[in-house]
Amino acid sequence: MNEQDNNGSKTEGKDETSARFGEAKDDANAIPVDAVAEAKAEADKWKSEYLYLRAEFENFKKQVIKERSDLRKYGSERLVADLLGVVDIFETALATEMTAENSVNFRKGIEMTATELKNVLSRHGVTEIASHGQPFDPAHHEALSSEESAEMAPGTVTRVFKKPYRLHDRVVRPGQVVVAKQKS
Repeated sequence: MNEQDNNGSKTEGKDETSARFGEAKDDANAIPVDAVAEAKAEADKWKSEYLYLRAEFENFKKQVIKERSDLRKYGSERLVADLLGVVDIFETALATEMTAENSVNFRKGIEMTATELKNVLSRHGVTEIASHGQPFDPAHHEALSSEESAEMAPGTVTRVFKKPYRLHDRVVRPGQVVVAKQKS
């Protein structure tokens, strides 16, 4: 298949060779068609994997949002179940008719119920912060007033109206207290 071009030089089936290697007729440095197709397939593979991972991540985000919402909604379920036992005790006490003969036992029952309520709170990480006779701490106390005191040092809590409570390591309710000041 020797052909002569217009200049008289021989070319050996240049069109066949170009077609066989996927080269353009005018471009001597053209990339073979197989390499382009391979690169396109590789790019399609990465794009598909990216889209899959993106969809997976979107599903993960939705799942986390739902779990967080459920945690807020039902997170106190165990505490509520435990408190319902205390409510049952109160309802039983309220259904009991109060008489002079059972007043001592009624009081004892209320004390036991209060103890049970404190135990439930304790099991769930709620603890009372000691206040009476302790130095005033603005992180734990809210001073309602101050009063002169000869028996307590200035800045000491003399009376507690509402006890302070902590949930694990966070104060959930500061105590309302009266603080001692120096006698004039």
